[in-house]
Amino acid sequence: MNTVIFDLDGTLLPMPDQEQFVRTYFKAMAMKLNEYGYEEENLINGILAGTKAMLDNDGSINNRDRFWKTFIELFGQDVTKLEHILIDFYNNEFAAAKKTTSLEPLARDVVETLKAKGYQLVLGTNPLFPSAATYNRILWAGLSRDDFTHITTYENSSYCKPKLEYYKEILKAIGKEADECIMVGNDVGEDMIVRHLGMDTFLLKDCLINRDDEDISEYKQGYFKELLDFVNNLDPVGCSST
Repeated sequence: MNTVIFDLDGTLLPMPDQEQFVRTYFKAMAMKLNEYGYEEENLINGILAGTKAMLDNDGSINNRDRFWKTFIELFGQDVTKLEHILIDFYNNEFAAAKKTTSLEPLARDVVETLKAKGYQLVLGTNPLFPSAATYNRILWAGLSRDDFTHITTYENSSYCKPKLEYYKEILKAIGKEADECIMVGNDVGEDMIVRHLGMDTFLLKDCLINRDDEDISEYKQGYFKELLDFVNNLDPVGCSST
């Protein structure tokens, strides 16, 4: 094993109440776009429709194009002028949603330990956001985009979690086999599904999501302290075949 794929929201970036994050995020976006003539309820319904379209994406186009195709169908071609406005939003007003997250200092310790041991780090966050939004959430976590050799965003991904094709797309992008990687995430349904590819897993329980009340006993698991212990006990890359 030489590669660690991390989830972001609820994993490296603790998010105790995901619904509160979404509400705060949508409210800030609605305030930003109201001046451009987009009523809040219609706008939010449009975002939800675009998000669903990305979740259902079949890989024929990337998630960005799928989202905007849906938006254009709902609001007309002129809506494309909003893309640069939304990028500005993610670099500015989106920060209002930071208060719904928290900083976990051990996240930096885990990342630095793995990098020192020669592991390749990948950020496998559900690619429903443009890169600007993802890069800023990485900063909220006290990390840098440079910590990762590959980061999934809606521009470079054609599938979403929990589809196995999403993870296959990552493996192709980084040139790795599943048995070279371990997935670290907090969502049983979206992250631990990689076991079906033969990938190892670590279930982080600080912000555990287990919608279907699945048996989690088969997974390596623990809170951030146990995750740090786990990476501290890993051999440096090249020193072990495990």
